[in-house]
Amino acid sequence: MREEGRSTMTRAPATRTDLREALLRLGVEEGDLVMVHAGLRSLGPVLGGVNTVVQALLDAVGGKGTLMAYLDWEMGVEPEDFEDPRLREEIPTFDKRTARASRDHGILAETLRTWPGAVRSDHPDAGMVAIGARAEWLCADHPFRYGYGPGSPLARLVEAGGKVLMLGAPLETLTLLHHAEHLADLPGKRITRYQRPLFVHGERRWVDFEEFDTREPVTDALRASSVDPFTRIGEQCLAEGIGRSGTVAQAPSHLFEARRLLRRGVAWLEEYPR
Repeated sequence: MREEGRSTMTRAPATRTDLREALLRLGVEEGDLVMVHAGLRSLGPVLGGVNTVVQALLDAVGGKGTLMAYLDWEMGVEPEDFEDPRLREEIPTFDKRTARASRDHGILAETLRTWPGAVRSDHPDAGMVAIGARAEWLCADHPFRYGYGPGSPLARLVEAGGKVLMLGAPLETLTLLHHAEHLADLPGKRITRYQRPLFVHGERRWVDFEEFDTREPVTDALRASSVDPFTRIGEQCLAEGIGRSGTVAQAPSHLFEARRLLRRGVAWLEEYPR
């Protein structure tokens, strides 16, 4: 009897068809430009694993659609290593053809990076990958100064009327809200300046970068709060109907209109007590 009880409680793995249909129910449409964040473990078992998830996402947006994700760069380097002259010379040079996506973004980001036809932007830290009809346009000319601001793939996602899909991913990982941090009129935004080793005309060079600090909330007032700003903005958007919620396989998931999410994010940040 115990064996029978176990078998009746075992769920069959989700299939490519299951995932595609769930994405369509959530509001993904053919021709969409979708930025995806994923916590794949929350999906439960999937027949074919992460490759099936990518195939289902591409099925949902169709041949005229585009899929996009945040990569960053798996450097294996601590900030203090940049100050050590011996280690500094050994730090790998960023090469967008081979540099792995950050582990923090999960296996989906790395899978998309290596997918046939994938296009990667030039920024090592704010870098994005895209697959599909608008991939080249999204990733072109990614600025090294303020790589989450105007001219970035995030700005183009909004310009194109794209969507943001949280596929079992926590709201605190809403990367588009770094663009909101850039645009919001806030006093005391922290700025970080740093260097990265890149190939410039075939030679290794240390290149200067400048960004609003995205490692934590961008101002001290936001950083001191016990509330995660991105989570609160996401929750407020869902409450106001700016996003939709549903389940994909076993994963609680959300789909936002990028332009409305950005506007709400900027407004929330500017209204936050100082």
